Amino acid sequence: MNVPVTVYAEMTPNPSTMKFVANKYLLISGDSVEFSSSADAKGYSPMAEQLLQFPFVKNVFIAANFVTITKTDNVPWDFITMELREFVKDWIAEGKDVLIQMPAPKPATEVSGEIKEYAPSEYDDAIRGLLDEYVRPAVENDGGAIEFLGYNEGTVTVAMRGSCAGCPSSTATLKGGIENLLKSHLPEVKEVVAETVY
Repeated sequence: MNVPVTVYAEMTPNPSTMKFVANKYLLISGDSVEFSSSADAKGYSPMAEQLLQFPFVKNVFIAANFVTITKTDNVPWDFITMELREFVKDWIAEGKDVLIQMPAPKPATEVSGEIKEYAPSEYDDAIRGLLDEYVRPAVENDGGAIEFLGYNEGTVTVAMRGSCAGCPSSTATLKGGIENLLKSHLPEVKEVVAETVY
């Protein structure tokens, strides 16, 4: 028996993003993908490619059972939420492809032209484990994702994606929540910083 697809819209802490939650998994757990133009999405996510055709859609982030959409500032959510919710619901109900293939991971993040690479450290597994257990579920609940980039001399670098990228409260989450958590489990951690990854 076919279970009817339901999708509901949920506000996130970031006023320019809305999370559209489905009663079906769109990606395998732990995977997430983000696109900021239909050209980027072409050949990877037909769903994101179509969503980015809307003039008011700026960014599409897909994970587990939800799609987080970032809108442009010139249109209030009241005018577009229903249309986007119906689009996502129909897309899933019709069995269309959400993702054909994952884009290749970006090699290393570029910050002001220089490429930053992180050497593996003895703390990487412990940090990843803490982030997966305590941070990832809460961040996904808000329509975002966190990715561990590296550890170097007491500093843990992470990337915030989805509704967490550019969210006014993500700095508080980062410093207050994540930094305290890691420091309490690993005294070697002195601070946590976020890099913007596109």
